[in-house]
Amino acid sequence: MRIVFMGTPDFAATTLAALIAAGHEMAAVYAQPPRPAGRGQELRKSPVQVLAEQHGLPVLTPVSLKDEAAQAAFAAHRADVAVVAAYGLLLPQAILDAPRFGCLNIHASLLPRWRGAAPIQRAILAGDATTGITVMQMAAGLDTGPILASETLKIGHEMTAGALHDALAEMGARLIVETLPRLPFEAVPQPAEGVTYAAKISPAEARLDWSQSATLLERAVRAFAPHPGAWCQLPDGERLKVLKAEIVPGQAVPGTILDDQLTVACGAGALRLTLVQRAGKKPMTAPDFLRGVKLARGTQLS
Repeated sequence: MRIVFMGTPDFAATTLAALIAAGHEMAAVYAQPPRPAGRGQELRKSPVQVLAEQHGLPVLTPVSLKDEAAQAAFAAHRADVAVVAAYGLLLPQAILDAPRFGCLNIHASLLPRWRGAAPIQRAILAGDATTGITVMQMAAGLDTGPILASETLKIGHEMTAGALHDALAEMGARLIVETLPRLPFEAVPQPAEGVTYAAKISPAEARLDWSQSATLLERAVRAFAPHPGAWCQLPDGERLKVLKAEIVPGQAVPGTILDDQLTVACGAGALRLTLVQRAGKKPMTAPDFLRGVKLARGTQLS
């Protein structure tokens, strides 16, 4: 098929690579414009743009698709279909209607559960046992379009958002490659029941609130790993990222260090921090961290 691909981060790059490997004709690739990144705040191209340029594909990075010129340029690609994965821009109706088979979106949840920006993190935070990929026909509204294909994935007890992201990216790439040759076929409307919304993750959410239960905090550690990273404050005010943790028995005032293994009391139960990271340092195990930072039993974290 003649395809316009629209995506920006690593999740989307996995799909683009699969479409290229499947032999489809890539009419154009749309991605978010390069953004300032790193300490020097130099402009950095997205993973999708980098991959597309490596394959000699034409790349467009408009800041909006709302004006008539951008919409006319999109229609001029004369695509059979647009494949969209984590693109990051709202698609006006004129864009949705331009390709022969419309625009198909690869969404990292089993719709209608977790419509919105952060379905992977929200599924882990909620303690969902399963999630998956949905390929939907895009329509007006936030992830409301009818479903063309879906596949379920079990969320492992120790699975982080990073690991779940990678597994779903591979699943989504495979599912869209399997779906395209079947077009056109009738999509199934999403159920009216079971709708939830995956709001964008705010930096404040990543701070561990020790008054919560160890169960909820362990989910937060996994949901925010590797980015933005769950964190707490040491007594001197230094921020400490928590990359891995496990639930263990224990009881005290929430935030109290209970032993020499970096076990912290929670609102219910306790959390043993097994992999942490200080600002500007590499991740380290709790024993390595405690050799450099002395935290006595009874010390309070916040």
